[in-house]
Amino acid sequence: MSRTNFQELLDAGVHFGHLKRKWNPAMAPYIFMERNGIHIIDLEKTVLRIDEAAAAVKQIAKSGRKVLFVATKKQAKDIVAEKVGAVNMPYVTERWPGGMLTNFPTIRKAVKKMGSIDKMAVDGTFDNLSKREKLQITRQRAKLEKNLGSIADMTRQPSALFVVDVVKEHIAVHEAKRLGIPVFAMVDTNSDPSEIDFVIPANDDAAKSISLVINIMCQAIAEGLNERKAEKDKDSAASEKEEAPEGTRKRKFSAIDYEAEQPVIKAEEVEEAAESVAEEAEAETETETTVEEE
Repeated sequence: MSRTNFQELLDAGVHFGHLKRKWNPAMAPYIFMERNGIHIIDLEKTVLRIDEAAAAVKQIAKSGRKVLFVATKKQAKDIVAEKVGAVNMPYVTERWPGGMLTNFPTIRKAVKKMGSIDKMAVDGTFDNLSKREKLQITRQRAKLEKNLGSIADMTRQPSALFVVDVVKEHIAVHEAKRLGIPVFAMVDTNSDPSEIDFVIPANDDAAKSISLVINIMCQAIAEGLNERKAEKDKDSAASEKEEAPEGTRKRKFSAIDYEAEQPVIKAEEVEEAAESVAEEAEAETETETTVEEE
C-alpha cells in the first residue's frame, strides 16, 4: 500500500515547481506541464518515488544505521528538528560545516570538546576559572551546541543523507557522493537530479510540502526501528529458552528439593553395613585382649 496519495500531495502543494526560466532540463521527466509560466510536477511519479525512498530508509533504520537529514533553509529548520529529533536521527539545520563528512574526525573532536566543557561544569573545574575565561568557554559551548548539538550522538559517518533543496545543500551532496554515501533528496524543477540516488520530485520551498515528505520518511524510520527492536526481543527470548529448557527450576533449592534428590538406600545395603561395622568392632576387641595378655 502506498504511503501517500495524489490528493494529499496536491493539498500540500507538492506539485508546484519553479518558474519556467529557472528550470533544469534534467528534470524534464518529472514535469507534468507548464501553467502560467510555472512548471507543474508529475505527482504520480512523486508517489512512486516517495514509496521507494521510504522503503530504503526503513531498511537502513532496521539495520541499526543512521540517516543524516540536512535542511538549512528557514522554512524547513523547525520541521526537521521536531520530526527527525523524535526518531532519534541526526540532523543539520544550521550552516553546513564544510568537511563534516570528508573530514569527520575533526568534527568529532569539536563534539568531544563540547563534552569536555560539560564535564568541567560537573566536576567543579569551571568554578576555579576567572570570570573572563568562564564567559569565553560559555560562548564557545553555545556556538558548538548550535552547530553540532544535533549530531553529538553520531559517532561514525551516516549510512545515508536526506537533503531538502539540492541547490542550497550542494556541498553536502558533493561530500556524500565523494564518499559513496547514498543521497535521498527533495528535488525541485530548478535542481539537477543526476547526483541523487533517490529522487523525490517535490516542491522544496513550501512548508506543507516539506512537512509531508519529512513526516513520511520519519514514519518509515520509526517502523524500521520498531521491527529491529521486535527482532532483538525475539532473539533474546529464544536464547534464554535454549539456555534454560522448559521444566528447569529458576528458584533456589529448598530442603524439600534436597531431600527429594537424595539416593534411596535399600534394606540389604543397611544390613551389609551393620555386619561390616560389627566385624570391625570384634577385630578391635581381639586386638585389645591380645595386648593385655602380653
